[in-house]
Amino acid sequence: MSWSLIVFLGLNFATALSGSYFKPGEWHQNLTKPSWHPPNWAFPLVWSLLYLFNAVAGWLVWSKTGIEGPGLFAMIIYAIGLVLNAGWSAIFFGLRQIRLALAEACLLWLSIAVQMIAFLSIDTIAGLLIAPYLIWVSIAILLNRSMLKLNPSEA
Repeated sequence: MSWSLIVFLGLNFATALSGSYFKPGEWHQNLTKPSWHPPNWAFPLVWSLLYLFNAVAGWLVWSKTGIEGPGLFAMIIYAIGLVLNAGWSAIFFGLRQIRLALAEACLLWLSIAVQMIAFLSIDTIAGLLIAPYLIWVSIAILLNRSMLKLNPSEA
């Protein structure tokens, strides 16, 4: 295994730690959730796969470009996305700010969309690996929005 792949796996693991530190807990359990809310076991499973795909995608782009030309932009967007990803758990579960978390999730979605486009221009497989991430964050935004509407006193 290459050292650069290990670095990308490590970056994504570090991002995932935010979700481990800022856990749903009792506050989240007591929120009213939409009927289509995924089961709790789905979140760690899906996020583990998404972090793996994101790490491999980043590594593929890095392997082709490093930080030369379009690779620099792609890696900056990649880093911004990781920061935004880690921030959502802190805002939603840590600060318990559903409205602010929704705004932050929209920024995350935008960063993932730009990342996907940038990655597709460098490596098709890398770009396609980002598609499930974009889909899942789209669902998360809808879920976040629904929870905001169902829990207006918690906004």
